[in-house]
Amino acid sequence: MLVENNGFPRDFRVRREAYALRDHGCQVSVVCPREAAQPWRERLDDVEVFRFPAPPGGSGLLSYALEFGYATVAMLVISLWVALRRGVDVVHAANPPDTLFVIGAVFRLLGKRFVFDHHDLAPEVYLSRFREPRRGFVYKILKLMERASYAAANVVIATNESYRRRAIDEGGKSPDKVFVVRNGPPLSYQSLPPPEGLIKRAQYLIGYVGTIGPQDGLDCWLRAIHHLVETFGRRDFLAVIIGDGDAMPGLRRLAVDLRIEPYVLFTGRLPEHDARQYLSAVTLCVQPDPSSPLNDHSTMNKLMEYMALGKPTVAFDLHETRVSGGDAAVYVADNDEREFARQVARLLDAPDERARMGEIGRQRVVTALAWEFSVPHLVRAYQDGLGLSPRMPCRLVGTSDPNERT
Repeated sequence: MLVENNGFPRDFRVRREAYALRDHGCQVSVVCPREAAQPWRERLDDVEVFRFPAPPGGSGLLSYALEFGYATVAMLVISLWVALRRGVDVVHAANPPDTLFVIGAVFRLLGKRFVFDHHDLAPEVYLSRFREPRRGFVYKILKLMERASYAAANVVIATNESYRRRAIDEGGKSPDKVFVVRNGPPLSYQSLPPPEGLIKRAQYLIGYVGTIGPQDGLDCWLRAIHHLVETFGRRDFLAVIIGDGDAMPGLRRLAVDLRIEPYVLFTGRLPEHDARQYLSAVTLCVQPDPSSPLNDHSTMNKLMEYMALGKPTVAFDLHETRVSGGDAAVYVADNDEREFARQVARLLDAPDERARMGEIGRQRVVTALAWEFSVPHLVRAYQDGLGLSPRMPCRLVGTSDPNERT
């Protein structure tokens, strides 16, 4: 499967999809950028991995345009090479970037099938990242590419009902060609023994894990931490922030400006095992993604992980967050950072409520939201949507993005 700006097997959703499709009869190839010390080609658990030189990084519009253009060409060339060497029946492309419809269109011309796996609302990502108040030229181009992705696809995979409605209402797709495949953690995702040194750092630990970009609301969380300290007089906590991204330098400066450095631990990106150890140690978790056209319709992976570990959560009031979290979270309206801090402080002093919320979240995962409950929908997209046989004999190339929100 093709991964635009993340390695394999580090991308959780790509890895789970690849292995699920492998288990149901597909021969899966993954094309992704090469990370440090990785071989250019290898076989992992019966999945072939083909790697290309990582695109240059950057955070401006021109940098993204160059990155996405280069990655699309690289993935197209390698996909065609894989098709010649191994055969390809299905191109399974997940955005961003939304330029990947070009690869799907090329393979459609060759008589192959194209699946658009919709991870992010790219036009809304642009508005959120660049604080663009007007829906100008770049936004219109992104909408055009999104519509082209829908048009080129035989089947659309949506990660929640909001994305499914978009494919039907704006993309014009037939409802029987759009399948919801949610992105929950596996049932095996359970607590691990926490690092002993971390537990000793403060009476209460407050957790966050995820990508750290301009749209992810970590600036809101830091200002809420300032309220915890200055408005509510809390000195008994440590906010553990796990992850990295292009907003990190600004957040470090903001923590200094707000004089909250003693109450914040930036761990950077951690291996999956280590991140779960840290989350296992925390008292409660936060999802500070503010209400926006992007976040209101997206399901955050971090919330699923919090719930799987039985951690109560404080979040801003987003539609799909309520759908997933139910009573496992406290919801704060109007992006109110002071109220966010107040709810965190209240939960720190309410152990019984935390335990009740944590159990609700864990039960929601183990009975409905874990990845194992999504696999049948993925299989149905191939069997019913693409018309493949019950064991789905096919050769697959797909694409995806690591910063998925859904």
